[in-house]
Amino acid sequence: MAEFAGYQMPIQYTSIVAEHTATRTAAGLFDISHMGRLRFEGPRADQLLDHLLTRRVSDMQNGMVRYSLMCNEDGGILDDVLVSCLESPSGHQYFLLVVNAGNHAKILKWIQPHVADFPDVSFRDATADTAMLAIQGPKAQDIVGRLLPKKILGLRYYRGAVTDQFGKHCIVTRTGYTGEDGFELIVRAENALRVWENLMLAGRDAGLAPVGLGARDTLRLEAGMPLYGHELGEDIDPYQAGLGFAVNLEGRQFIGDGALERKSQSTQLAVRVGLTLEGRRVAREGAQLFDTDSRRIGEVTSGTFSPTLARPIAMAYVAPAMAVPGQTVDVDIRGARTSGTIAKLPFIKRTS
Repeated sequence: MAEFAGYQMPIQYTSIVAEHTATRTAAGLFDISHMGRLRFEGPRADQLLDHLLTRRVSDMQNGMVRYSLMCNEDGGILDDVLVSCLESPSGHQYFLLVVNAGNHAKILKWIQPHVADFPDVSFRDATADTAMLAIQGPKAQDIVGRLLPKKILGLRYYRGAVTDQFGKHCIVTRTGYTGEDGFELIVRAENALRVWENLMLAGRDAGLAPVGLGARDTLRLEAGMPLYGHELGEDIDPYQAGLGFAVNLEGRQFIGDGALERKSQSTQLAVRVGLTLEGRRVAREGAQLFDTDSRRIGEVTSGTFSPTLARPIAMAYVAPAMAVPGQTVDVDIRGARTSGTIAKLPFIKRTS
């Protein structure tokens, strides 16, 4: 266990490799209650979020989920988020914004003055009142199908619904952070343990394993998914990070749109790439990259040993001219050079 963002979080239950493998081959269950959950409701809630986010919100319909970014005026990334358009049991539409735990306080502070401009929008931080679980892996759908209404199994990727689990209110989205199929569930905090135990019982003959933060990191790295504070930050724009798909510039105005319009045309800034390494030594954050003439060309942002590929992998930012899959580079790992190859992201991709 370790402290993170005010929570005591499990790093591992058994071993990182065992939990990683269980998620890739069967299913893993994650407690991600540390993620921030912010609720917006009211006639102009969509307009407020349209102003705050890089992705269009005003055309979202009930059940839609979108990956988006929140940027500052200079186009730097404040956070990457999921925004869901949902309908309560009473028929009221609302939006749910899931933000990174480490950015929770910062995003609350950033949002507050903008909420004041929309007095008809109700805004509530629902994090402490709720818990969030994720079940991921090729058998996740079968396991969830034993506990939740059949309509949930029909959800497409990046879709969500409000339902119940044994009579308890539950929000379910078909989303995740592992590169596998799966679901994320938001329940009332007092129901979290019961829902966790129900899922573990439902998946005991399918190989379901509890998974900690250690394997969550190796899984997201294999899937080429960026992590705030590593691949994302206020000194990085969406186009550098390879997240241009999450920016809708045409026909709308939002915070940072002017800066992002200019940055979308830039060809000079370092860009995010994948990296595979020879041998078994892992390149950690901060490891320097060099070309064959020993000129510094970039820096590693995250690295691990991939249990699936059985070799070290990393993500890095490099000069655009070097961001070519197959390009050979040298990586300085604690003073010793190791050969690496620029790789296309993601490193692995599920086939179904």
